[in-house]
Amino acid sequence: MMRVFLCVVVVGGFLSAARGEESPVYESDFSKKTALDAFDCTDKAAWRVVSSDGRPTLELFQKSKYKYEVRSPFNIALLATHTFGSFVLEAELLQTGKEYGHRDMCLFFNFQDRSHFYYVHIASVADDHANQIFIVDGKPRTKISTKTNKGNDWGQKEWHKIRLVRDVKKGTIQLFFDDMKTPVMEASDTTFGQGYVGFGSFDDTGMVSNVKIFSKTAKKVEATGMLFK
Repeated sequence: MMRVFLCVVVVGGFLSAARGEESPVYESDFSKKTALDAFDCTDKAAWRVVSSDGRPTLELFQKSKYKYEVRSPFNIALLATHTFGSFVLEAELLQTGKEYGHRDMCLFFNFQDRSHFYYVHIASVADDHANQIFIVDGKPRTKISTKTNKGNDWGQKEWHKIRLVRDVKKGTIQLFFDDMKTPVMEASDTTFGQGYVGFGSFDDTGMVSNVKIFSKTAKKVEATGMLFK
């Protein structure tokens, strides 16, 4: 009995340390229609809170009517009520577009403004512009991945678990896709710290569910609706 007890403590301690703290700073299953109010979007008309096969979701259902001078994703929804430095983001994603090489969904983080942020591009096939970790630093997005896989199979009507781990002090970035033991992408960069976190896509559509963000560096901020003005 003592051996089992010790094992549980060690595993529990490891998970808590990896996530930053035991309870999420932010979580939403999007069961409330008002859940979208917490997000600032490049085009709020492209997003909605709906039920998909009985599961509440945040859905990007059409392309945003939005353009910007720096080449980077333009379908973006940022959580506008908090900023984060180091964090662990857990969520479930479902890609709803047609199959092609760059079929994607994106995670945005340490977002400073429209020209300065990081994002993870999760796509069916990897190349220099897809299925990589990118930085946008006042110029078109630049790949900073030190590791990626050949691509991720979105399937059709399939939900996928993701975990994004960011350590600002170390500069490390890790993305886990379905397999929570081995990251499919890694990068290291210290350009940006405290900033916003969000979801979206470069060219496609998709759904987000069961979001949890763990962080010891989270700061509550006033949602002004001005992040993309």
